[in-house]
Amino acid sequence: MISKKFLPFLPVLSGLLLAISWPERGYPIFLFFAFVPLLYLEEIKRKDPDVSRLSLFWMVFPAFFIWNALTTWWIYNATFLGAAVATLLNGFSQTLMFWLFHFTRKTLKRGQNGYVSLIFFWITFEFIHHHWDLNWPWMTLGNGFASFPQWIQWYEYTGTFGGSLWVLVVNILLFKTIKSVFIEKERKAAIKELSLSLSVLLIPMIFSYTVYYSYTEKVNPINVVVVQPNLDPYEEQYEVPAMDVIDKASQLALKEVDSTTDFIVFPESMVQPNFSSGIMIWENNLEGHPTFNRFRDNLTAKFPHSQIVTGYSTYREYSEGDAITSTARKFSNGSGHYDAYNTAILITTGKELQLYHKSRLTPGVEMMPFPWLLKPFGEIALDLGGTVGTLGIDKERNPFIINDTLKIAPVICYESAYGEFVNGFIKNGANAIFIITNDGWWGNTAGHRQHMTFATLRSIETRRSIARSANTGISCFVNQRGDIIERTGYWAPDVIKGTINANNRLTFYVKYGDYIARGCALGSVFLLIITLLFHFKPEIRKRE
Repeated sequence: MISKKFLPFLPVLSGLLLAISWPERGYPIFLFFAFVPLLYLEEIKRKDPDVSRLSLFWMVFPAFFIWNALTTWWIYNATFLGAAVATLLNGFSQTLMFWLFHFTRKTLKRGQNGYVSLIFFWITFEFIHHHWDLNWPWMTLGNGFASFPQWIQWYEYTGTFGGSLWVLVVNILLFKTIKSVFIEKERKAAIKELSLSLSVLLIPMIFSYTVYYSYTEKVNPINVVVVQPNLDPYEEQYEVPAMDVIDKASQLALKEVDSTTDFIVFPESMVQPNFSSGIMIWENNLEGHPTFNRFRDNLTAKFPHSQIVTGYSTYREYSEGDAITSTARKFSNGSGHYDAYNTAILITTGKELQLYHKSRLTPGVEMMPFPWLLKPFGEIALDLGGTVGTLGIDKERNPFIINDTLKIAPVICYESAYGEFVNGFIKNGANAIFIITNDGWWGNTAGHRQHMTFATLRSIETRRSIARSANTGISCFVNQRGDIIERTGYWAPDVIKGTINANNRLTFYVKYGDYIARGCALGSVFLLIITLLFHFKPEIRKRE
């Protein structure tokens, strides 16, 4: 037994273990016992008659506050308020899930069988965090293995929620082993539980290594040049005239583009409107826009086989009689409405363009959460350059159609953190993924490195190769096993050339999505109903 005076340090230990597990430079092996100190604390406090149900909440909170603070502190480079809100809200929510587990276990008096509630509640919370207005999937436990693709090849069957399940089950089994040895003094039971713990830990890993070293990509080559312009997002990207930006980026591209190049990929939001010169990018009349002509003059006129994927900030004006979207804004003179978009555009030698609007928006930056509540503040958002306020979105994940056999998923920045979301492109026929992003807001911190590693997760889940263009982060290529096969440095103009393979196969995860999380959500609803019934009707417990 641990002395009572050391119990307050257990959450601190858990928080530190979780933090040092996180990519890109963490060691995810610590994830498998990071919850053990908290489970020990819960076991002790659950049996203490002098401890109220609510008191454990504040005992545990430091663990999740420390984890979030040490892992995502870099948000403050963009916004101190955003960093504080993300750390406190996420830490509070994670603590609530752990407390719900404690509350359920204590109310139902389930003892050994109560640990399933931790799995249900925790994964349900992660699932909600992928879908509500304050979405923040960054801290999903399954993301912790992003730098170790050899361990998680089975994500093509489960997605990242399979990783979360793996972490929680191993933690519970290891704690039950420790509990049998030090609390219950049951050595034989401990041996069985330790054997089960090691089996659950090692079998998925062995399976993954087997798949990793036996996986062979079907040769279906696409030749891609990825450009990293390195425009300072605070000082340069939104101030330099669009034509100058295009010329600078084109000169970088020409270092690697040749007659075999199929695609030239530029980053998110590279081309911005210039209000002083009157250059706006209205989708009502895109053909013939001078910025597209400049791309063609610089690149596709010389290499007509090549097609360009790049990021724009675009606008659409609504005519009289058009259906006005919920994200539409009024012109300052009150004469009509328009939508603003974070857009990926496919440019070819001809006049035809293909557009995709970013649809999984960053809370507080590209969207105002809970507009039904905060509608009076709908035009307020953190100003990170370019278009601010709530942006318009696409309802469907439509890939760029290149020909009858090739479609490209244009994934924009934050969208790459969402597995099931990216699946939508694959279900609609995408054979490869291009991620365009702008990661310079956070400085040379773990932020842009963590974001880059999430591409590994998407490649394994979908078995799609990825070309990633980051303005000031890390540009790279990722193969279908999740290996980062080439990468640029941070804060340096650069261009890389690579060949990736298209793939048509649909993985189990693409077909069925986040079935693990949905199952846990149903289990959580059932458990909560039963728990509340027992809590508010104690006579039920007496009859039991």
